[in-house]
Amino acid sequence: MATRDYGQYSGVTRALELVGERWALLIVRDLLVGPRRYGELAAGLPRIPSNILAARLKDLQAAGILRRAPRSRVIVYELTPYGRELEPVVLALGAWGYKALGDPQEQQIITPESMTMDLRSAFRADVAAGLPATAYAARVGPAELLIRVDGSALDVRPGDGLVDLAFATGPDIRRLISGELAPEKAIATGVVEVLRGRGSSSTDSRPPSTWPPEARGPQRARRGCLRPSM
Repeated sequence: MATRDYGQYSGVTRALELVGERWALLIVRDLLVGPRRYGELAAGLPRIPSNILAARLKDLQAAGILRRAPRSRVIVYELTPYGRELEPVVLALGAWGYKALGDPQEQQIITPESMTMDLRSAFRADVAAGLPATAYAARVGPAELLIRVDGSALDVRPGDGLVDLAFATGPDIRRLISGELAPEKAIATGVVEVLRGRGSSSTDSRPPSTWPPEARGPQRARRGCLRPSM
């Protein structure tokens, strides 16, 4: 299956032969968020040529990393159990790469899939375990995400809903996630814009025990639970 042969007998070289081709690991990253149709994969990776996407999907399927599956009269691509074993690898790469991310270049985009995996990479389950359950609606550039933290569990998915705090931000969210910028400073400088919070209809319906006093609880959760190890 692999077009690249390093001529070495080892686990690392074999892994690179399977997912080391350009775009392959990004396809895996997006499928870790959930099954995708061909068009959805292409939209999430706008610079990938159609023939390369088709070739990578074929190669990854031949390797047993993903499979084609019928869903509601359409065909989607989804990871196999073997493919899902790549999740800790992708998360570790994301945390490592985040340290050298820097400012975005022109025409670089944020997709719901890429931000979802960045948040998973940065999540600190040990810190979150001691905090109240909290739900956020995050608008990061064009990506709209619903983020729920419940104990040591993190759930990130596209969309909006009833939340404790809704906020909008852009690529500078990396400064907040990394701990470079405190939440209060991020709000004061406009890096984060609070859209909805305590006193809105979306949060008044929440049981009081799940809403920390004022905004300190959600800010603490963002600062503590979504900071990658440096």
